[in-house]
Amino acid sequence: MTSPVLEAIYKRRSIREFTEVEISIEKLHEIVKAGMWAPSGKNNQPWRFVIIQDPEMKEQLAQQTHYTHIVRGANALIAVYLSKDDMYDAVKDHQSAGACIQNILLAAEALELGAVWLGQILKNKAEVNRILGLADNFDLMAVVALGYPLHHNQKSRRKDISDLLLKQI
Repeated sequence: MTSPVLEAIYKRRSIREFTEVEISIEKLHEIVKAGMWAPSGKNNQPWRFVIIQDPEMKEQLAQQTHYTHIVRGANALIAVYLSKDDMYDAVKDHQSAGACIQNILLAAEALELGAVWLGQILKNKAEVNRILGLADNFDLMAVVALGYPLHHNQKSRRKDISDLLLKQI
């Protein structure tokens, strides 16, 4: 069974090393648009985004994570937020943020870009908000680092479905 969606899901890898080729703003907007099309409870669409390409801003953000080299090497970053003012249920809204981020990763794959979901930076989310000039009613969910992949050497494997399937009724 093949389809472009399934191929993107199975082919996608976390890319942490990028070339210096710039990403067009049109591609970045297309990636954000894909994130916006994730499902959300009551279609509340609580996510908000910041696209970061400025080298000085990237450097400041790089200081907020152990993955400094990834942030520095990325051509662009997309910070994904939840607007606390637009949330209605914490669990559902956090789940929708995960779906949004997955859509972003799959869109990057479809556009022949590499991306990695950075979560460790969340330990400094208040400082990230300060750097980006955002109020605390925006809750950082992730920063996605993007660029053209330097290589495709990433290997991944998954457990067998029989190890994860609790029941088939």
